[in-house]
Amino acid sequence: MASLGDDVFVVRYKSQQKIEVYDTKTFTLPRHITVPGLGDYCYGLVACPHNNCVYASDFVNDNVHRVDLSGSNTVMKWSVASRPLGLSVNSEHNLLVVSQDERKLQIFTSRGTLLQNIQLQADIERPYHAVQLPTGQFLVSHFGPLHRVCLVGGDGAVVRSYGGQEGSKLTQMNDPRGLAVDGEGRVLVADVKNNRLLVIDADASLSSAHELFVCVDKGLKGPCSLWYDQSRGCLYIGEGSGRLIVVDNLKNFTPFIVQA
Repeated sequence: MASLGDDVFVVRYKSQQKIEVYDTKTFTLPRHITVPGLGDYCYGLVACPHNNCVYASDFVNDNVHRVDLSGSNTVMKWSVASRPLGLSVNSEHNLLVVSQDERKLQIFTSRGTLLQNIQLQADIERPYHAVQLPTGQFLVSHFGPLHRVCLVGGDGAVVRSYGGQEGSKLTQMNDPRGLAVDGEGRVLVADVKNNRLLVIDADASLSSAHELFVCVDKGLKGPCSLWYDQSRGCLYIGEGSGRLIVVDNLKNFTPFIVQA
């Protein structure tokens, strides 16, 4: 999911080529956007206020779809490396795409021109999501056989990492996926099979972590996607079951317990 202005965008499994658009105040579903050709498996969705558009990754067809939000809902698409998953937008308003099969990070302009093609280090298997830091380096989540969040340079090599073999200790993760970064550089990680959110220390030194406890009915169940709207202080958590959890008034990821 992603948000822009008063809209929250959600794509579900077997979406029938539709992006659901919810109202941020009422969480009603007033409309949807049709995205012709969008496959059943869309694991990446990101909004870009600068270009006033939303992007969706197409895991089956190896495409990214761009939907213009100026009123026309015009859709364009372009090919990317095999099995695209997580999407993010960097500080230059370009699109960052993670390819799972080819283990690549690709950066595109808003109209699909390839700017950078980064081959990830061999032990970054099954990469899922990446964000680019102000330093130009990247944070990449991946799993199997190692379960880590890695700081990666522009050459695809790992500078440092957090995690290792799968597990439930604070120094371990089990299926890390979605990432979000607050204004002070803290990294929030969706630790799916541990049913928790981990906050890794600021400035990407990746040396320590704490859990961000979310008070929600029956607890977190497989949190996999994250979207943090820093301007509104709002965190959206998507679970594999299809539940969307909203945490309001979250200025950063410092608190240990937050109310959903």
